[in-house]
Parts: sequence; structure tokens; C-alpha cells
Amino acid sequence: MKRFVLIDRDGTINVEKHYLSDPDQLELYPGVGNAIRRLNMLGLGVVVVTNQSGIARGYFDLTRLEEIHDRLYRLLEAEGAMIDGLYICPHGPDDDCACRKPLPGMVTQAVADHHFDPAQSFMIGDKEVDVEIGHAVGAKSFLVRTGHGHKFVEGTKADYVVDDLPQAVDVIEKMLACASFS
Repeated sequence: MKRFVLIDRDGTINVEKHYLSDPDQLELYPGVGNAIRRLNMLGLGVVVVTNQSGIARGYFDLTRLEEIHDRLYRLLEAEGAMIDGLYICPHGPDDDCACRKPLPGMVTQAVADHHFDPAQSFMIGDKEVDVEIGHAVGAKSFLVRTGHGHKFVEGTKADYVVDDLPQAVDVIEKMLACASFS
């Protein structure tokens, strides 16, 4: 069974912007394209799971979000990287939904679509809700210090704290190479 890496979007893949609503403002962190390409080359599936409460708050709509994601796909493709799926929660923090991180709804949908064991996956993000969703589904969790990550290092429950996505991929690569982790 193929293993997957679940990655948060804002602050992990792309530079954190307050409610990113303009595709032209989407900017990948340095080394992200190469890091995702390395995951692809390791035979790992890659899905993005992202809370997008800007929709519920009226800052942008689903059409605009699709334009942002089209740009994300193009930027990654230009670096030879690909993601297998992108899952969003368009709800606000006070909405009663099962998909807003740290609840596992987006991961549950990704598992249904891609047929992987979430307990054999890795979750990478810049907020403690990313760590929490990772633990909720049994995944190894990584907190990156990019985006908001520097605010959560103290007291995090993450399995690993790393500087950025490329460093998380370094750790995953070592874990997979270790016979005892299989």
C-alpha cells in the first residue's frame, strides 16, 4: 500500500499571507518544489489539506480559490513536482463541520479517494492544529518553523520540529531508509 504525506498549504508550502485571495500573491517557500518532487521520487503520495475560512468570512469565493490552486499546481509542475490531491475546508471556526482541522474530515476524504493507511502517513504543517490532525489519524507529525510555526514550537506535541518542508522531507527520507521503521 502506498504511503502518503499530508501537507498544510499556507505557511508550509507557500508564504503565509493573511487570507491569501490573489493567485499572483501565491509564493512558494524556497526548496518546496524540490522537496515535493523528492517525495514523488520516493514513491509517496502527496495531498494538501487546508483550512480556508476566508471563504466563510467572505474574503474570496470557491472560484477564486480554484484560481489560486491552479497557480499552485503550475508552480509545482514547473519544478517537476506534483500533488495527488488537494482538500479544503471552506468553513469558519464556529461552523459545525467535520472537515476543519484539527478534525479529520479532509484526511478521511483523502483516504477514501486514494486508499492509504493514515497511520502510515506523515503530516506536515505550521500550526498545532496540523500536529493535532496528524495525531488524530495516527500519522507522524511535523511542525515547520515557517509561517506561524515559530509561535508553536514551545509546548508543541509534534513528533518532529523542523525548519521547513525540505527539512521535513530529509527526516522522512531517513525514516524510510531505516529498516526498523517499515
